[in-house]
Order: sequence, then structure tokens, then C-alpha cells
Amino acid sequence: MGTIRLTTAQALIKFLNQQYVSIDGQETPFVEGIFNIFGHGNVLGIGQALEQNSGHLKVIQGKNEQGMAHAAIAYSKQMLRKKIYAVTTSSGPGSANLVTAAGTALANNIPILLLPADTYATRQPDPVLQQMEQEHSIAITTNDALQPVSRYWDRITRPEQLMSSLIRAFEVMTDPAKAGPATICISQDVEGEAFDYDEKFFEKRVHFIDRRLPNDRELNGAAELIKASKKPVVVVGGGAKYSEAREALIEFSQRYNIPLVETQAGKSTVESSFSNNLGGLGITGTLAANKAAQQADLVIGIGTRFTDFATSSKTIFDFETTKFLNINVSRMQAYKLDAFPVVADAKSTLEALIPMLEGYESEFGDTITEVKQEWLAERDRLSKVVFNRENFDPEIKNHFSQEVLNEYADVLNTELPQTTALIAINDTIDPDSIIICAAGSLPGDLQRLWHSEVPNTYHLEYGYSCMGYEVSGTLGLKLADPTKEVYTIVGDGSFLMLHSEFVTAIQYNKKINVLLFDNSGYGCINNLQMDFGNGSYFCEFRTEDNQILNIDYAKLAEAYGAKSYRANTVEELKAALEDAKNQDKSTLIEMKVLPKTMTDGYEGSWWNLGVPEVSNQEGVQKAYELKQEKLKKAKQY
Repeated sequence: MGTIRLTTAQALIKFLNQQYVSIDGQETPFVEGIFNIFGHGNVLGIGQALEQNSGHLKVIQGKNEQGMAHAAIAYSKQMLRKKIYAVTTSSGPGSANLVTAAGTALANNIPILLLPADTYATRQPDPVLQQMEQEHSIAITTNDALQPVSRYWDRITRPEQLMSSLIRAFEVMTDPAKAGPATICISQDVEGEAFDYDEKFFEKRVHFIDRRLPNDRELNGAAELIKASKKPVVVVGGGAKYSEAREALIEFSQRYNIPLVETQAGKSTVESSFSNNLGGLGITGTLAANKAAQQADLVIGIGTRFTDFATSSKTIFDFETTKFLNINVSRMQAYKLDAFPVVADAKSTLEALIPMLEGYESEFGDTITEVKQEWLAERDRLSKVVFNRENFDPEIKNHFSQEVLNEYADVLNTELPQTTALIAINDTIDPDSIIICAAGSLPGDLQRLWHSEVPNTYHLEYGYSCMGYEVSGTLGLKLADPTKEVYTIVGDGSFLMLHSEFVTAIQYNKKINVLLFDNSGYGCINNLQMDFGNGSYFCEFRTEDNQILNIDYAKLAEAYGAKSYRANTVEELKAALEDAKNQDKSTLIEMKVLPKTMTDGYEGSWWNLGVPEVSNQEGVQKAYELKQEKLKKAKQY
């Protein structure tokens, strides 16, 4: 076998073109492309290598390092982790901007390859432009901040180091149990240095993502637990979606009359119309799902991390009487809540378990249908909420006085409630459209109210709940499925935080639709502070003389080159949505919605927060007392 002389950057690009994954016998390229913002750390290395020969890689110019990385994360998530985009940045601020995105990918177990430039390996010109200096170590660079938010991290200071580093990075990214961001920091001088690479390094490399099968001990133990239970409940997590376990979940649930409840990541694994699907669980859960969970004597977690939102801070289950069975490819996740662990693939495990339970049936009986119908009636009510200027509408939170709510209605020129708008959107867009959201009050409304009638059309980033993920992520959705209409459902707070890749979508003619809910503030956190006895403090968007901000986001979108709409009534909203479907360029629909018109918590939806133990506010004192009572029932591990 001969050698080929390449720069480190050229070797990198050549290697990326030769990486494939094989899943269930289907083989596809793993790296679809590379997002870039070029700077002095990478333009002469990776930039030159891409210009010389990018191979099959699609090269996309981003507008903000965090934004383009979020687009890459959303792409990988929507592709069920079967494909990725790489991301390259310059050193210094460029690489620092990746930290938030890396945390987002890590929290959600999403593979993404981050390629930030680093300072000089020779240290000859130090300190170079944008290089930090620490008195206790010259070796520390901005990229060290990426270590705690990367599943794999390495720094390349010699060309030959690239080979072992890349092989290790791809092993991590293609392992379902530990998939996450792989960060390879390449010293900017080393990017241009040449080495005689072994030609074998650039041969086609297939990474087999095999389904881990449960062993007999695990299957027998799981079957015994289920048979001994009277009211088991399945918690459908993101791992079930990545495993493509839809058919197995439906058969398991139907045959043995076991209800399904969903996490944010698991929602749309099974369509909402499935009779035994009771919707979201926990703090932002439906009344139906929470009622079922509170009755459960066995909780079967499938591909879930059991975050505080899903478990209502470990208070929704009766830990005195309830047992846990966890099916997860991650041993760490399978052990949570002191469960019986099955460390295996979700789909394969369910398929093996189904015939082992012959003759079993839960004791839920007609309860599943009854609680679901009760919730559907509540959802229908929430679709018809009407604002009353004279007296408090009982369906609207009354944290604000009638005077303040009327002020918002006058300044924003709207009487549109958030829940009414959201359900109208759900009823109007095509069922196979893909929606994305991440932060604020909208994820709670979506988990409760959104009906996903086509699998994998609900895309929530709630592992990190990263404000600013929404718009950038929508570009990733469009890259993942160009034939579908994709919609950002985003609040004004998150939109202001980051929407850089809206411009990139327009630049590359990748049509996305931004549905902007504007209540002039951080409404979710405003609710939170007032729910726990505080006043409204620095969460509304007001001027120094206390005037409500009224920003014309539609005009901003028009300036970018998008088609924009203003919709402050249901009729205007539906008309805008229908017209937006016919556009061949990106759109933004600005909706002014009233604050305090989102869904509130239902039975079982308590959240453990750091309530002050000492306060002169009566509301805070009551919140602290409630917390102490709840903690008596909460599991401590």
C-alpha cells in the first residue's frame, strides 16, 4: 500500500467523503456536508481543501457559528442520527460560539462533528490574533471550553495525529449509546502542514450500527415484571424514535391494553390518533397521560432519560407501589430510578417481548379511552378561548390585572390567545409538515395540544431547551427533508436570541416558514416567577418609561427577503398559512398574542425549583411550603 501526500486539512476532507453507516442492511454516506464560517484559523486550511476538492460534501456558508451548528444538530436529529453535517469555524470567538451548540447536541445525544481551528502548534507567533493567555498554562485555548460539552474531544498538533483522532471520533458518533458531539480542534498552522498518509486510511469505511439484542436474563426479567403488573404504562422517549419502534410499540400497546405516554423527544414516534396514545407526560403533560402515570404500578421507560419534566421532578409516580423497567441502549440511562435494566435496542426488545406476554392484559380496561376523551374535550375548549376586556376570562391566567391585559391588547392590537392560534395552525398546515420548537411556553403547549398524525413530524429540542435553536434548526429540517413544509414555532424572546440561519435559508433558497408568537416578553419565565409568588420583574419587554415594546418583525423578515404576513385573528392566520404554502421562498407569519393565554399545569405537573426559604412575600412563603410537602413524596435518586 502506497502513501499520498496531503495537508492535514486535505486529508480531513478526503476522509469525511469516505465514511458510511450501515443500519438494518442499508448503507449510506454518513457525512452529508459541512457548514462553514471562514476566518484566519481555517480559511487557508480547511477552506483551501474544500475549494480544491470537496467531493460529495455539500458546503454551506453559515451566518453565526452557534446558528449553523444548531442547523447541523437539527439535521442529524431529524435524520434519526443516520447522517450528519460537520461544522468548521475559526479560532477564538468563532470556536467559543460553538459551546452552546455543543451542549445542545450533548444533552440530546445527537452526533455532530465540530472542527474549530486552534492556536499555533509551534507557538512561534504567539499570541496570535484572538488567542487568550493564561499565566498558569500556555497550552490552554478557547477550545478547552468545549471539552465538558463534547462526547469526544481532541487537539491536533501534528498531521499524523489526525488519523487516530478521526477514527475515534466516528466510533463515538456512530454508537447509539453514546452518540454526541465530537470536537476535533486543529492547530491552524498544522492544517496547512503536509504528511505522507497511508492510502488505506482513505478507503471506504463502513460503520455498522447494529441493534443490540436483549439477552435471555433481561427478557425473562422484563416479562415477569409486566405479567406481575396490573396497570403498566409505557413512557416513549427519543430512543424509541431513533430505534424506529413505532410498529412494535403499537402492537405491544394494542395487544396488552397498555397506554403510551410521551416525552418531548418521543412525541410523534407513534401518531397522536393512535387510540392508546395519551400524549405528553409530566410538567407539560396532558391530563390523560398524567392520570395514567399516577395509577401505574409499573413504568416501562423506552429510550428515555427520565428528565425532571417527564417525571414532574420525581413526584408523578407513586414510588411506594410502582416498579420500573427501563429499555435503553445506554447502561447509564437503563439504571435510572432503580429500575430493572434492559440494555438493548428498543425495537428489538419489544419484538422479542410481545410473544412472551401471551395471555396477559392490563387492568386499565376502558380507562384509557375515557381519560383520552376527557383530554380531547379539554383541548377543544382551549381551541376556543376568547379574551374578555371587561372581566377576567376564567381560561386566562390572572397574574396580570385586567388593566395590564387590556394594555397589551391595545398596544399589540390583538385579542388572539396563544392556545387558539396554536390549534388553528395544527388544523391548517398539511399533516406531513414538520414543526420545530425549543424554548419558552410553546413547548408545553405543543406537548399538550399538538396532534402529530404522521410519524417523525414533531421536532422538539427539550434536552437543553436552547433559546435560538428554533429558526436555525428549521434550516436543518429542510435539508433533511426538502419535500416537506417545515415550520418554526417560536416566541419573540427566542427569535431575538438567534435567528441567523433564516438568512442562510433565504440565501440558498431552502424554504422555511417562521411562525412567530409575539407577546412582547419572556412570557414563560414571567409565568414562572409569578406562579411562585413574585411580581412581574424584568421579563416583560418594556421601555424605561414602562411602555410595551411593539416590534415589527414582519418588516424585518421582508427586509431579509422573505414573504411576510401579519395575523392577529384566527381568520388572518389561516389565510396566511394557506398562502404561505404556495410560496417558493421562506415566509414569516407574525402573530401578536396576548400574554397569559398559554396552557397551565394539569394534575401531576409540579416542578421542583429553587424557591427562597426566606422571603417577606406571602406568595413566596406559600410556594416554599408547597415545595416541602411535594418533596416528601419525591424519590431522592
